[in-house]
Amino acid sequence: MSEDKILRRRNFLAGAAALPLATACRSTPPPSDGDETARLDELLRDLRDQSSSISPIDESERKLRRARLGLALESSGCQALFCEAGATMTWLSGVSWGFSERTFGLIVFADGSHAWICPAFETEKARLRIEGEGRPGGKIVSWNEHEYAFAPLAGLLRDHRVERVAFDPQTRLFIADRLGAAFGRDRLLCGTEIVADVRMVKEPHELALLRRANELTKLALGEVAKHVHAGMRTAEIAALVARAQERLGLQSVWNLTLVGAAAAHPHGELSEQKLGKGDLLLVDTGGSLHDYQSDITRTWVGEGTPRAREERAWHSVRSAQKIAFEAMRPGVECRAIDRSARASIAAAGWGADYVAMGHRLGHGIGLEGHEDPYFDGGSTLLLRPGMTFSDEPGIYILGEFGVRIEDIVAITETGAEVFGPWQESPLTPS
Repeated sequence: MSEDKILRRRNFLAGAAALPLATACRSTPPPSDGDETARLDELLRDLRDQSSSISPIDESERKLRRARLGLALESSGCQALFCEAGATMTWLSGVSWGFSERTFGLIVFADGSHAWICPAFETEKARLRIEGEGRPGGKIVSWNEHEYAFAPLAGLLRDHRVERVAFDPQTRLFIADRLGAAFGRDRLLCGTEIVADVRMVKEPHELALLRRANELTKLALGEVAKHVHAGMRTAEIAALVARAQERLGLQSVWNLTLVGAAAAHPHGELSEQKLGKGDLLLVDTGGSLHDYQSDITRTWVGEGTPRAREERAWHSVRSAQKIAFEAMRPGVECRAIDRSARASIAAAGWGADYVAMGHRLGHGIGLEGHEDPYFDGGSTLLLRPGMTFSDEPGIYILGEFGVRIEDIVAITETGAEVFGPWQESPLTPS
């Protein structure tokens, strides 16, 4: 549950590597030099790259996705979906592209075919990513600098007899606005429901990738805990957390590492902390395995024994997590799951509603760390087999401590499954 993950992925306009707030919300170590990396590798020498233990998604699977999307488009009365660079484009094609003021995008038609819109001077670069074995191919419609993308894109849609086009909900506003001017604003539809319909129920291969990614993050945290001791700074712990996951084969690793009262702010605070005996350590972390995300939070005592009030809070959070998990099954509203965890925390004496837990219970996860659907108190969406979520209740007492436990779960035909082992004690993350 980390806001900076959303900000980093949705920094569309500036194209910067990270937002200032993202930096402020994280306990991320500075880049390690060679000696420091070697030291960490020696500590973590038992961890080996396991990314080859499961294969990535291939083009044959993506072709089926495009066909499924075509059926969803037909059902919605649309004949095409436009998406620019981002998770939906990657999910449909395996192609990635950077953001700039120049429009580049994928168009998928209701018959399952597709095409691309691309700045003319980057057409050959695009061909290298689009064409060839294991790649999606497809016609490339280019546009020159004097004409902009929107008249050629509108022409492509007309050539395919498109009456109504949906756009991926993460498409930047200026693209939808200018396409509307060229094609007709009444012929555009925000495709939130269409995209969610095809992406939020995961395929078996996606479930396997998510399961493995989260198992590896848990394995990393178990190894890190062997080397955590009183006196360590959060940056030192964060460096261990990051390197452990990298050694296991995860990429784009991030983490939020907090001690004691700093963890009462769910997304952290600016100051560095030092771990003392009996202090609670909260680590919220994850990475990417063949583009699929892990997101695990563990709260434990790095050295010593927990204080009585904090231990009680930990068990209250773990109980709320279990109760929520046991309530998960097809046909149940998402909001009911959030309410079950919140009621458990209230019954344990920590306050009702948002008093102790100010955030929702969980978020969807897949190619994005946060994606549809969500366990929040307003969602009437019914659970379906194959949906994946975080289950992450928390208790946050300002000036004292914060406790959060987070695991990734999948809805099954009869209930739910968790990816990797639960945390069963405040003395260890594993």
